[in-house]
This record gives sequence, structure tokens and C-alpha cells, in this order.
Amino acid sequence: MGATENNGPHDINGFSILALGFNICNSWIGMASSLAIGITLGGTVTVLYGALVTTVIYLATAATLAELSSIYPTAGGQYHFTSLLAPKRYSRSLSYACGIVSAFSWISLSAAVAILNAQLLIAIAVIWNPDYAPQAWHYFLIYQTLAFLLLLSNLFVIKRAPWLHDIGFILTLTSFIVILITCISCSNHKQPSDFVWKTWINETGWPDGICFLTGLVTPAFMYAGLDAALHLAEECTHPEKTVPKAVMSSVVIGFVTAFSFAIAMLYALGDFEAVLATATRMPIIEIYLQATGSRVATTVFAVMSLSIGCFSLNAIQQTSSRLTWALARDNAFVFSTVVSRIQPTLQVPVWALLGNFGVIFCCGCLYLASTTAFNALVGIGIVLQQLSFAFPAALLLYRKRSTRFLLSTAPFRLNSALGWAANALVVVSALIWFVFFQFPVTLPVTSSNMNYACVVTGCMCLLGGVNWIIHGKAHYRGPRIEYGLGTQL
Repeated sequence: MGATENNGPHDINGFSILALGFNICNSWIGMASSLAIGITLGGTVTVLYGALVTTVIYLATAATLAELSSIYPTAGGQYHFTSLLAPKRYSRSLSYACGIVSAFSWISLSAAVAILNAQLLIAIAVIWNPDYAPQAWHYFLIYQTLAFLLLLSNLFVIKRAPWLHDIGFILTLTSFIVILITCISCSNHKQPSDFVWKTWINETGWPDGICFLTGLVTPAFMYAGLDAALHLAEECTHPEKTVPKAVMSSVVIGFVTAFSFAIAMLYALGDFEAVLATATRMPIIEIYLQATGSRVATTVFAVMSLSIGCFSLNAIQQTSSRLTWALARDNAFVFSTVVSRIQPTLQVPVWALLGNFGVIFCCGCLYLASTTAFNALVGIGIVLQQLSFAFPAALLLYRKRSTRFLLSTAPFRLNSALGWAANALVVVSALIWFVFFQFPVTLPVTSSNMNYACVVTGCMCLLGGVNWIIHGKAHYRGPRIEYGLGTQL
């Protein structure tokens, strides 16, 4: 398979691939949805300084992915990189493991954004009817309805209108500016700078160091879906140049918007206890209400956020289906021959889209059974995402960043010192994420506050292992990509 092989037209331009990547990360919305939680896990110190720490880590991650995607621009992304970099003896098994981990991370991200959209819509209802007590099945129905509508968009619209991602990108930046300026100018409860920059809160029972590390999950969520552009590489123009730019730009724009948003909201924050007590609507809605003093303005901001969330979920469905399709193309799981088909009229992987939707539908059913289990499912996505990035990063270190794999003529190339540092930081951060993001949030541990992410991880490992035994070991061939002057690995 050639590095730029494509089963459809290259219809996504450079701006659209950047827009799609940022629509998924939507860093300031990610910060908004978890700001109050972050403050409880280390205070404003974790939120702001943690954002600086995670941005350095994700810049290193983006640089690692950009370097590889400038040479191997394919829909498989990191699992393709892993196949090419691994020793021949372990190539199939390692790339399979990386691909399954990546696929599970996108399932988690899809479920997380879908439930956030449902929570936003419920929050709008609560603004105007404070006595309304939403039930789990209310969230379930909205979750499934939005997921289905955006499935239809992916099947029949998005391939013919890739500019929808451009609209989403413009909307999110416009909304960011409007909300930021309004909340700052209207707030009558300006917090002092000492509160914003120096507040440390640790009521978790963990030592301060562990509290800070577990609290990094909030700023890390700003970069969920960072690999989006990689999986659309075979549908965009000049992917060897546009994909690296999109990945790097997502981090830069994400940091600028999320960091400034967090600072603004912390200054505008009035009654923090009231924010934490807002059990029936998203805490950020209470912050908007305190800052503006207007239900109308708060509703407008919530509708803006919901619209952005729909653009994000639309892009997530598109991207995750391409990863599923790439795995099926390499015969990674049962029914691969069906899932790998591109519908000739629609020019989209219909069965990959339907398969992903089926999994997300089942995740929604889990929400009805146990919100604790569902929260563990959506919380594990960041861990799995960074773990999937660590596979090729570790193998680059193993290969001593040889020019056999990192061509000196590649459009995006790090110098030796930066390359070694970036790859090492990706691996170290993945290990930290894997350990500390699965810690219980508070001590002592009970059944109600236990972090069941480790259980979800175990179940995913079990499913991936069973599939390998009954199908993958015999049939998964791993990708083979021609690069350079026809050399093939």
C-alpha cells in the first residue's frame, strides 16, 4: 500500500484538516467542562500550572506524531508507525496492540463528548426550571439521539461538505471570544490574583505530589483526540505537509484558548461552593450565571457550547471510523472484510461508521446501568490515547532515531536533541498517565469513590486479547507502506 493511497478523492484541504483536529480537541471547551473538578484536585495551582506542564508534554507528543506523519501519512496513524518501526518478529503483535488501544481511546472519547452534549442540553432546561430533576434515562435518550443524528451527517453529508469543519472551527473561536469578554466585563465578583494563581486545595487524602499528578487529568483533557488529523491523512491534500501542521497547530491554538479561558473564569468565579453544589447542571453553567447575572446570556453560552459539541462529535465519528476502517483493511478483527468496504456512492466506510455507532450505543446503555462504570469508561480515554502514542515513540528511541526510518528529506523533522527529548517525554508521560490517572480520587477508598478505570482497562485488554486469539493472530497482517523511492518495510 502506498503512503498516499486513498479510496476516495483528496477532498479535505489544509485549513479543513486543522479545523477538524481542533474541533475534536476544542481545548477551551474541555477546560470548561472539567474546570470545577480540577480545582478540587489541587486548586487553581493544578488547573493553571498543570496546563503548562501538560502543554509541554503534548507539544512533545504532537512533534513526535508530526515527524512520523510527514513520512508515513496513512489512516492508521500510530499503529502504522508502530508496525514500521518494530522489529520484524514483533511487528504484527505490537502494531495490533497499539491499534486496539487507539480504537478503544476513540470509543471513550466518543462517549465522553456525547454525554457532555446531553449534560449541556439538560443544563439549559434546568436554567429555566430549577425544580426539574433530570433522570438517567433523560441523558440516555439525548445521548443516543445526538449520536444517531451525527451518524446520519457522516453517512450522507460530511463527505460532500467538508467545509462544515471550517464552520465549526470559526464558531468555536467566535464563541470563545464572546464568552471570555462577556464574563470578564460583566462579573461583579472579581477574585484576587492570589486566589487565581496561588490557591492550593488538597482534600483528597493523598500527599500533595500525588494530588497534583492525579489532578493533571483536567488539563490533559484539553488535548483529547490529538491524533485526529492522522486518521484523515488519506483524504486530505498534501498530507505529508498538512497533517503535521494540523497536529502542531491544535496544541498551540488549544493552549492559547484554554489557558486564557481558565484564567478568565477563575477571576470571574463568585461563589465556588455554589458551583460545586450544582449537581443538576454542568458547573461551568453556574460560573456563567454568576459572572453574567443573566439567565438569557447563560442560555446563549450553553447553546453555543452545545453547538460546538455537536461539531466535535461529528468530527469524532468521522475520524474514529477511519481508524476502524484502517484496522479492518489490515484484517485486525472479525468481519474485517465487511467493515473495510468503502460504499462506492457515498464514498465513506459505511460499516465502520455503523459499527462504531453500535459500540457507542452500547456505551450509552451502560450509563443507564451504572453511571460510575460509564464515568470510568470515558475517563480512561486520555490514558489509552497517550499509551498509543508511546508505542511509536518508544520504538523511535529503540531505533536510535535512525535516518532509515526518519528520512532527512521529510517535510517535518526535529533536530537530534529535540527529537530524543520529545520521544522520551511521550513515553514517560504515558507511564505517569497510566498509573496516576487510575488512582482513586480520594482516600479512604470506598465502592462509591473507587476509580474503576483499571477495571475498564482490564476488560478492554480481555476483549483485545480474545480477538487476537480467535482472529488476529492468524489473519492480521499489519500494514506495509511504501515510502521514499519504493523501499518497503
